[in-house]
Amino acid sequence: MAFKIAKVDKRFLSPGPQPNGLQAAADGLWIIDQVDLKVYKVNYENGEVLFEAQTDTEHSSGITIGDGALWVSSTFELEIAKIDMETGKSIARYNSPESGVVSWAEDQVNGRVTGAHGLEWRDGRIYIAVPPSQKVHVMNVDPWAEINQFPTPGLRNHGLAWADDGRLWVADTSAGTVSLLDREDGRIWEVIRVEAPDEVHGLTIHEGVLWYCDANTRDIGRLVVEE
Repeated sequence: MAFKIAKVDKRFLSPGPQPNGLQAAADGLWIIDQVDLKVYKVNYENGEVLFEAQTDTEHSSGITIGDGALWVSSTFELEIAKIDMETGKSIARYNSPESGVVSWAEDQVNGRVTGAHGLEWRDGRIYIAVPPSQKVHVMNVDPWAEINQFPTPGLRNHGLAWADDGRLWVADTSAGTVSLLDREDGRIWEVIRVEAPDEVHGLTIHEGVLWYCDANTRDIGRLVVEE
């Protein structure tokens, strides 16, 4: 079946006030918070904080690991920050692709220009979910240049996570969906529905199971789907 409904398995609350991005690692779950702007690494079992550091980003909305560093979407600065994993300090900054005003705010006076949200790393490239463009943009890191882009389903794309087969899970917060997409052209292979009131903001995958965070409730949990 190509359409499934996830059971939301809430595990613990985020240590920060509004978690907005997740990245799984072997030694813990990384979280970026959009209000206190801290990165946290927590224990998968109980949410115990193993590490935290202050970043210099603004309204952070995504996090990934690559090239020995953290990468964080500094959404209101329209940048992607490469961050030292031990200090939280920015090493380098890169322009967010196709920043703009999100579609549901285009008719507002002085609608705010925003940029990147969810991030994933693979083979020297960063995959970036950008709500204003409603696309995933594929950026070569060195030199910083876009090499591909593809559309995402829904209104408000957000978290990203790699499936084992190299396809890309993409969350749409407004639609309440997590879709499995081809990483070249965005073809949709599978859709998981997450029912309200829960919302998927950040997304990652650990031991074959999708994890999510909800910035509204601070919930960190798993999306369990029966085969």
